[in-house]
Amino acid sequence: MSQQQQQQKKNKMVFVMVDGLGDTSIPKYNRQTTLEKANTNVMDLMAKSGVSGAMDPVEPGYACGSDTAHLSILGYDPRTYYRGRGAFESMGAGLDMNPGDIAFKSNFATLDTKTGIVIQRRADRNFEHLGPTLCDHLTGIKLPSFPEYRVDVKYATEHRCGVRVRGPLLSDAISSTDPLKDNLPLLEAKPLNETTEAKITAKVTNELSNEIQKALENHPINIDRREKGLAAANVVLLRGCGVRVQAPTFNELYDMNAFMIAPTCIIAGLGMSVGVDVVEAPGGTGDYHTNLQSKADTLVNTIVDEQDSTKKSYQFGFLHIKAVDDAGHDKNEDLKVSFLERIDKMLESIIVRLAQAERDGNGHYSICVTGDHSTPVLSGDHSSEPVPFVITKPILVDQLLKSKDESNSKYQFSLTDSVDTFSEIECIKGALGRFPGSQVMKIIPQYMNQNVTKQ
Repeated sequence: MSQQQQQQKKNKMVFVMVDGLGDTSIPKYNRQTTLEKANTNVMDLMAKSGVSGAMDPVEPGYACGSDTAHLSILGYDPRTYYRGRGAFESMGAGLDMNPGDIAFKSNFATLDTKTGIVIQRRADRNFEHLGPTLCDHLTGIKLPSFPEYRVDVKYATEHRCGVRVRGPLLSDAISSTDPLKDNLPLLEAKPLNETTEAKITAKVTNELSNEIQKALENHPINIDRREKGLAAANVVLLRGCGVRVQAPTFNELYDMNAFMIAPTCIIAGLGMSVGVDVVEAPGGTGDYHTNLQSKADTLVNTIVDEQDSTKKSYQFGFLHIKAVDDAGHDKNEDLKVSFLERIDKMLESIIVRLAQAERDGNGHYSICVTGDHSTPVLSGDHSSEPVPFVITKPILVDQLLKSKDESNSKYQFSLTDSVDTFSEIECIKGALGRFPGSQVMKIIPQYMNQNVTKQ
């Protein structure tokens, strides 16, 4: 390895993805967004010390899902590599995917069995103590008309689970059973083309949906929930049918070892599909109960080498935070503001420790913060607005945190712009302008290989 290559291996990137980060103006907040309303001093200092822009995760005007957004941002064109989110969810939950398998990203939901209406697409967000039991009950469920097919179910998080089907002549070219909104009829899966495989798979899926209903209807958990006046989890919505992505690994594309902290199964599964190591943070969940400090500590402990030759060296660490998106979906603006402020405190912890590691000679660090899409609280759904993006050096942010007098700065860096507030409106004025997510992994290596100089 040349001296230049050795130097570049010391340059490391921390990428913090805040799911559902963006928002629109809210009358309650005097037309501010949740990000503008929140007290995010550290994110503002990141903007002040770095370069900013407004990112369209896939393309302008496209309200994308997290899976397509993450593929695009990591440099994988979703038009080429996206094959349904079911495989991502199932792999992240712990189900391996072989060629020929299909899988679904699924919800435990509440069905009115008399009318066939899905009353609630999410039976309960607080389902961690019940979901695994129901998944175990469904694993191995028999399909009378299709005895040669094997069904496995793994709990993911909240109301979600992964469902894998293994057997002959399966295709991901089928529609979902999910009506996508409450109080609409449960759908039948339909083939999306005229192939034999798609037609067979639709029949298998519809029988699976029916058999799952039968298995759940009078399960002791649902009997108990009805007695308590709670919604029964008596149907599983089978959506996002997919197969495993066949793509070059992250290391093959960028010559960087990468890891991610992503308790949300769909993101973890996506990372696994492209050879990114998944690292667990104790207590770091994909919901409102997540331990952000544990995520911060695990991130720093994993990416900082500390002269430990026995530890795998990483150049790229990816941290995914889901709760902000949930608050947007739940139309809870105050909770979204609160989580943004908690994330800001988490970022300070990360930045201070990375700056100290750099001063100690344990690598040169860059940090990026953005979102995978906007989830405005007024609509409660993903929207097409661009999200703010900032990239900077932790050692510069740490310097600003410690000193009000910038004239006494020890460190200099030429790549900055005039943005000093991290928000949807301000970041678009930055040096990066407005750009698609496909450009992120072109921006990041160029930035991270520019080092700060000491005065």
